[in-house]
Amino acid sequence: MSYNAERRLLAFLLSLVPLLALPAAQADDTPAASPLGDPGAIRVLLAADLETTLSSQMNGTLGELKASLGQQVAKNALLAQLNCEEAQARAKVAVAELTMAKQNLDAKRNLRKLDAVGDLEVAMASTEVQKAEGARALAQAQSGYCQVQAPFAGRVAKVHVKPYQTVAAGTPLFDLVSDGALKVRLNVPSSLLPRLKPGLPLEVSILETGKSYGAHISAINSRVDAVAQTVELEARLDAEPPELIAGMSGTAHFPQAND
Repeated sequence: MSYNAERRLLAFLLSLVPLLALPAAQADDTPAASPLGDPGAIRVLLAADLETTLSSQMNGTLGELKASLGQQVAKNALLAQLNCEEAQARAKVAVAELTMAKQNLDAKRNLRKLDAVGDLEVAMASTEVQKAEGARALAQAQSGYCQVQAPFAGRVAKVHVKPYQTVAAGTPLFDLVSDGALKVRLNVPSSLLPRLKPGLPLEVSILETGKSYGAHISAINSRVDAVAQTVELEARLDAEPPELIAGMSGTAHFPQAND
């Protein structure tokens, strides 16, 4: 090996020394035990009491959207309207067929009084009325699919579609999260399970606000994750701070459970 080649090899080996000297915590991407630097803290996530994705119940074309991202909406508020001409036409046909079936039944009953028809024909005419009433109810229900309404009061968390877009049945339209108190979701070591019970207080520290909030356990999962050796809990905040929104995260402490 030439002298210059030896020098290049030595320089390369020396460049690796700082990398080999890195501490183990920096050699991988494993996150710290706690985002707040406290190894005893348990990660938590804030979630809305109710949240859902509203989807289209029919094929159709949307009109102008009545709700936008982040907007607060009341229960039963109109969020979107689909073109209803076809559904409304089917409903009118169903109403007309029901009227005709009722008229036929009246005629059969009058003829029965004159012994011009038998009981079977009257019964069949009555069945046709029931069938037409079912068709009308179905058409009216399908007409109701043209309007997308909020099932509960809350805020629009995501809008999946654009105005005047043609959608198929089942297409997601809006994500909606409820107003009011937030839930705290967390997984704790299963070793704490004997000391946990509904109503047990805890302190929740939220990263986004840098503040701590009081809470209490509201639900304990009936099954332990055998692999992670944890159990899922839900807790309720003792107050409704306006600065907190679903999706924020942080850590929790159980003063009584850790004694």
